[in-house]
Amino acid sequence: MVRLVGSIDKGVLYVVATPIGNLGDISARSIAVLQQVDLIAAEDTRHTKPLLHHMGIATPLFAMHEHNEQAQLDGLIERLGAGQSIALVSDAGTPLISDPGFLLVRECHRSGIRVSPVPGACAAVAALSVSGLPPDRFRFEGFPPRTASARQQFFRGLLAEDATLLFYESSHRIVASLADMSMVFGGDRRAVLVRELTKIHETILSAQLSELSAIVERDSNQSKGEIVVLVAGARKDCDSVSAEAERVLDILRETLPLKQAVSLAARISGEKKNRLYQLALKNERQ
Repeated sequence: MVRLVGSIDKGVLYVVATPIGNLGDISARSIAVLQQVDLIAAEDTRHTKPLLHHMGIATPLFAMHEHNEQAQLDGLIERLGAGQSIALVSDAGTPLISDPGFLLVRECHRSGIRVSPVPGACAAVAALSVSGLPPDRFRFEGFPPRTASARQQFFRGLLAEDATLLFYESSHRIVASLADMSMVFGGDRRAVLVRELTKIHETILSAQLSELSAIVERDSNQSKGEIVVLVAGARKDCDSVSAEAERVLDILRETLPLKQAVSLAARISGEKKNRLYQLALKNERQ
């Protein structure tokens, strides 16, 4: 059954995505929900008020952030249980993605209160869509640790990850963070810096990590604003199979079972069986 844009239910927590820059990205449904709920729980009312004013929305605001979320849970759950509807918003984008709200959503599930998403902008997904890096598998890691030693250890834990890696980073730490990424992942690893998405100074820089780090270090403008960094995943062993070995394997696969073709291709080419087997499985999935 298709629901009307303006249709909302009582006693529901609506998790509402808001624009990450361009106010034109807010959806008609988001506006309708924000207009009709009883209360809007905002990460920072100072950020949310201008958006609501622009949209002509006068719904009461309530501050709920990382420092008071736990303390406010009982009161919000009580209001929802009494039939009030509440919209949860962050400063920008989709709530809970490196923003507060998890504790409230979890408590709603525990209390049998319905939680409904109102989809919209998300900086991580938007950045991935324009990055040119493989989008089929990705791993969002939020903000890296603040200190250099913890950050480097954090990156080392992701060194073998073959999915595209996504990070948020602050303007104050982006130079140091990129330098650490280059050191840990290797300067030749492909990466993309996406800055100020949907805003006037939107920038997308794609380069090897060493080059990207150097660009941002010498151009202070590239370390300003909201930043997403994407890093290509680690190459698997099967990527190092020689072109000749892959050609032999392809020919044998036309007439032989997989294991037999791999075994014979390994004998002919000198490549390791495991690499050839992983390559064959990868090609079958494509």
